[in-house]
Amino acid sequence: MNGLPQDGVDLAITYRTFATREAAGHCAIYETLCLGVAGDPELLARIGTLPLPKRQPNLLLASARWHGGPMDSYPRFRAWVLENWEQVATTMAQRRTQTNEAARMDTIQPVLATLPQPLALLEVGASAGLCLYPDDPNVEVVWRAGIDLNPLSVANPDDVRWLECLVWPSQPHRLQRLRQAVEIARRNPPLLVQGDLNHDLDPLVEQAPKDATLVVFHTAVLAYVQPAQRVAFAAKMHALHGHWVSNEAPGVINDVVAPPGLNVLALDGTPVAFTGPHGQVFQWI
Repeated sequence: MNGLPQDGVDLAITYRTFATREAAGHCAIYETLCLGVAGDPELLARIGTLPLPKRQPNLLLASARWHGGPMDSYPRFRAWVLENWEQVATTMAQRRTQTNEAARMDTIQPVLATLPQPLALLEVGASAGLCLYPDDPNVEVVWRAGIDLNPLSVANPDDVRWLECLVWPSQPHRLQRLRQAVEIARRNPPLLVQGDLNHDLDPLVEQAPKDATLVVFHTAVLAYVQPAQRVAFAAKMHALHGHWVSNEAPGVINDVVAPPGLNVLALDGTPVAFTGPHGQVFQWI
């Protein structure tokens, strides 16, 4: 999801697919801008100079917003990006797409409610940890932690501003929810550590209280991980003394065919539901 570029796939296809499959029906201006980029050889050539993972549509759009770029029309956006390319490219190289949509917890909560309580939640690819606060009264959390290659802090104004830039325009409800989640996290900060999901997870797992059910979960993370590393991570999860909840795009860790635009939610490797990438859909399988 999120238009992650792939080896051997034309960059124009990446942007066109993002526009038609992800932005369409959810954010008209992003659909327009990405269709414009898809048909713009000059801008595609600029984007193509970046490392493959840094060519992502969401990263370009958020970076342009970070620097105050216009989002109201493609001609204005194009002219501004080309004129300010060095700034935009530097931000794309330095930053990551770390969308921390708290509504994703709405798709995790129904599964968490089926597990023995209380819970110790550990999120992989946690960003700022905003998905560690379920509001389901049937879910009792006594410990919350996260691991990320680049953890963001709700106490850092720049980190919070970056999270806001990752919220799509014309979706004020998501921006309001993000700000509410930031306030919750500021009052009760989670334990966040910097590290790799395969090499640095075990010490954090060991810190979880033994009298709680450990749940390691992640949403839209493994697409950024090389296939061999995904296999290693899955093996680690199957050996976990606890439960593994994954919420990833079809084909990332299983071969289940999902409705267009939806993720596959799995418990301990078994698919159980289809979900919207921003928490907007939940369908039991």
